[in-house]
Amino acid sequence: MNTSPVSLLTELNHLFHQAIEAVACSDVSPIALERPKQSHHGDFAHNGALQLAKLVKLPPREVAQKIIEALPNNTLIDRCEIAGPGFINVFVHSSAKQQVIQHVLTQQEQWGNTSAGQQRSLLIEFVSSNPTGPLHVGHGRGASYGASLSNILKKAGFRVSREYYVNDAGRQMDILTLSTWLRYLALFGSTIAFPSNGYQGEYVTEMAYMLKELWEDKLYHQDEVVLLHLPVPDQNEEDESIEKYMDALIARAKLLLKDHYGDIHQRVLALQLQDCQEDLREFGVSFDVWFSEQSLFSSGAVKKVVEELDKKGYLYRQDGALWFKSTDFGDEKDRVLQRENGIYTYFASDIAYHVNKFERGFDLIVDVWGADHHGYIPRVKAALTALGYNSERLMIPLVQFVSLFRGGEKIQMSTRKAQFVTLRELRDEVGNDAARLFYVLRKSDQHLDFDLDLAKSHSNDNPVYYIQYAHARIHSVLNKWGQDIALLRHCDVSQLNLEHEFKLMQWLEDYPAMINLAARDYAPHTLAFYLKELASDLHSYYNSEQFLVADETLCRARLALILAVAIVLQDGLKLLGVSAPLTM
Repeated sequence: MNTSPVSLLTELNHLFHQAIEAVACSDVSPIALERPKQSHHGDFAHNGALQLAKLVKLPPREVAQKIIEALPNNTLIDRCEIAGPGFINVFVHSSAKQQVIQHVLTQQEQWGNTSAGQQRSLLIEFVSSNPTGPLHVGHGRGASYGASLSNILKKAGFRVSREYYVNDAGRQMDILTLSTWLRYLALFGSTIAFPSNGYQGEYVTEMAYMLKELWEDKLYHQDEVVLLHLPVPDQNEEDESIEKYMDALIARAKLLLKDHYGDIHQRVLALQLQDCQEDLREFGVSFDVWFSEQSLFSSGAVKKVVEELDKKGYLYRQDGALWFKSTDFGDEKDRVLQRENGIYTYFASDIAYHVNKFERGFDLIVDVWGADHHGYIPRVKAALTALGYNSERLMIPLVQFVSLFRGGEKIQMSTRKAQFVTLRELRDEVGNDAARLFYVLRKSDQHLDFDLDLAKSHSNDNPVYYIQYAHARIHSVLNKWGQDIALLRHCDVSQLNLEHEFKLMQWLEDYPAMINLAARDYAPHTLAFYLKELASDLHSYYNSEQFLVADETLCRARLALILAVAIVLQDGLKLLGVSAPLTM
């Protein structure tokens, strides 16, 4: 049985729900209290009277009065006032506000844990970058967002499983395999034209040297390599010609290399996947499952879902290809599942993957996708609906692109030419803490301008420094005090009546509700903004008042308050993957 103290808001909501049921003479849906925008309107506001007026057939102001009169006796509410057309402004006793300090000190990092998720199981898949090269700064935003959201959802009472979908099947891995082999051949003097749409990063050449070290010249046969000298399309030609040249090279490579092609494929996949895993681990991002796309083909799952759609009458053949009637479910056009050459499209394996997710029995499924995949949402949901699954259980928050700025100038990047800033390079320059927090300072579906100079600065304009400094300042005061902080857990806090102090108490009180809001909206930036505001009010309090005063009762009360603030700052930063240093 959980006997942890509940938040003031939870207690007040319970009181008002009892009053509303008495006035309405029936069980009604809960109507929650909210923080008013202006402090002189009270500590909380309730609009239940306006919502109940039609039901009880009375003017809203009369309903408001009846609700106030029906409130059970309690020690929380000082007074209620009726405002405007029927709003109830609630003013809380000082002692009720002050009790949050002891709640936080008692529960420590458990403060803010809520039951909103009702222990429902939730699978969240994020990053899922093709293992064809180093993670770049765009992937970093998806990683930071997904990891932070996972932590928040868990704190809000969900049973969270984190998953990375490894795209280890399909054409992109073939392109990486071919690119690496061509670089390997170049080490032996080959003059085969490197395709413009191949992977051109230095990491490809490094893998080529690894192939040479492992297999020496066994993958190079001059008489056979001549077969790779195909007519090279002009770079100004249409993309289709360039793509066909790539496909022809891949086909010739498979023919020439035979079993060695699969060996190279597995080697480059293992190297890139290992690099990705290490990069994310160093970034503080972990996964419970690394799910292989290839497993969907080897298990027959892809073939099975295509056959099931065909059996239900949702497929047709046109120009030799197999099409899914996604327009029957609101998509803008039908989609190809199997090309005329018999190869399944990425969409086919994506359907199989999502069916696999649903069959694992999760209550909710969250896919974190890049904003460029926005048009992909209707077709995936269409396929799930066609197969009889409730697509409303699938949520897809989108993550927008990232632009880096240094010295006020935008850094130009091109992934095709491998001219991009890797996540590892970003972390090396600004540190994990700055990267993790800066990535979630804006809503995920808004474009992010990442200021490298600001991220490295030790100034109040840098939100990472500003929040961490607030935490360090508190511990500096506690160290000067020098006594056991356990003495603060049950101290008298009744002397804390300053505006600064009540403001900090309000932030502490609102932490559980903020966690629920961030979880409901899939919005880690809500927590980041909260921490900035809490840190701001802590700095104001620090600059205006003394803590180590002669009055021992007042001293301990103030120290208890700031210690509670430190606990919440540390917990919030931890959820966002940011450290909370004790000194700075």
